[in-house]
Amino acid sequence: MSTSSPTQPPAIQIVGRGLENYDVTFDAMRRFTDARTADSPDQLWIVEHPPVFTLGLAADPAHILHAHTIPVVQTDRGGEVTYHGPGQVVIYPLFDLRRQSGSRLLPREFVTRIEQAVIDTLAAYNLQGIRHAGAPGIYLADGPWQGAKIAALGLKIRGSGCTYHGVALNVSMDLTPFSWINPCGYAGLATVDMQTLGVQVPLAEVQQTLAANLTEQLKGQAAAKGPVSATQ
Repeated sequence: MSTSSPTQPPAIQIVGRGLENYDVTFDAMRRFTDARTADSPDQLWIVEHPPVFTLGLAADPAHILHAHTIPVVQTDRGGEVTYHGPGQVVIYPLFDLRRQSGSRLLPREFVTRIEQAVIDTLAAYNLQGIRHAGAPGIYLADGPWQGAKIAALGLKIRGSGCTYHGVALNVSMDLTPFSWINPCGYAGLATVDMQTLGVQVPLAEVQQTLAANLTEQLKGQAAAKGPVSATQ
């Protein structure tokens, strides 16, 4: 018999999926969510994707100015168009919002906590990130790249309160493909990565730092469990 309770959810599992095509991860997230039960642990999936443009449910395809040879994938997340590619930390929180602190965690608070985890991660490398009202994601607060976007965020929350999709933080990328789209639907929005800002750090280190900060922000009263290497 399960000993889990709304105030003591199962430990968060951290799942490393390595370098994986976006459509493979997308299908796996939906299968995981479809199969969830009340006892299923919440998970953070850490992944790096080959180049891909993804469109949110309400995205205007016209915001892809020129895809070149990069595939375009229609998703069921919120938000507009974004780019994923090598050198980017992508983490997908697959969570049941109903079990947080014994009551349903509101989507807006969930997004705020994810954004805070990114801000805390950037602060660990002496970078100051901020939010922009009405534009999910994290932007640079000051310096020559003030206002540039460094992290994108898009979620799907099922009616049952279960989440998938997540957050992408630019670490050491070829940023050129961002110029082939209107990032998140904003023409001319500058996009930057940590490397451009003078932070030379292994991708794996930032993956673990962001995962730890997400765990701290999202865990409620559960402790993290992991890492787990798995393909689901």
